[in-house]
Amino acid sequence: MSLKIIDHPLIQHKLAILRSKDTGAKDFRDLVEEISMLMAYESTRNIILEEVEIETPLEKTRAKAILGKKLGIIPILRAGLGMVNGILRLIPAAKVGHIGVYRDHNTLKPVDYYSKFPEDLAERDILLLDPMLATGGSAAASVEFLKNNGAKSENIKFMCLVASPQGLKTLQGCDSEIEIYTASVDRTLNEKGYILPGLGDAGDRLFGTI
Repeated sequence: MSLKIIDHPLIQHKLAILRSKDTGAKDFRDLVEEISMLMAYESTRNIILEEVEIETPLEKTRAKAILGKKLGIIPILRAGLGMVNGILRLIPAAKVGHIGVYRDHNTLKPVDYYSKFPEDLAERDILLLDPMLATGGSAAASVEFLKNNGAKSENIKFMCLVASPQGLKTLQGCDSEIEIYTASVDRTLNEKGYILPGLGDAGDRLFGTI
């Protein structure tokens, strides 16, 4: 497993505001989008470029553009939806799929209820999105869904805002080839499976259902 902690000052500043219990739903949504966009710069660093010929207002020249390999953005419903728009602002041509997984609050195990992917999933680099990597069960299940539908392990990158050590261990045990990008590895999980210090329930805070 490759773990990249993105500690850029702007990301860390916005994450501090995101964590605060006094941050309302609108600001929370805006911050998740902004942090996701900033993190996407790092998670797409290895996209392959090719030289193309373009014509400026003054002359022809050679420039670099993204090679034909395609990107798929796959949010884990529902909280992952909050990360999509920030990335699409950078890469508007990316295709968006969805995975519906929720965590049973009694067993803390993932339960899947929906999936929809681009038809050419196997040909795409995948950004799998969820603001929180808590127990890691939903992320691991989502990785398996993706692979069962043709995605290759080496093409999957998991991006979250906050991770727990337990979640990282679970995802590593699921597939050691997955690249993980996060803005913070927090201390631990509580008895209910929430990250400490964390930022609460990301889905509830995004959509005002607290």
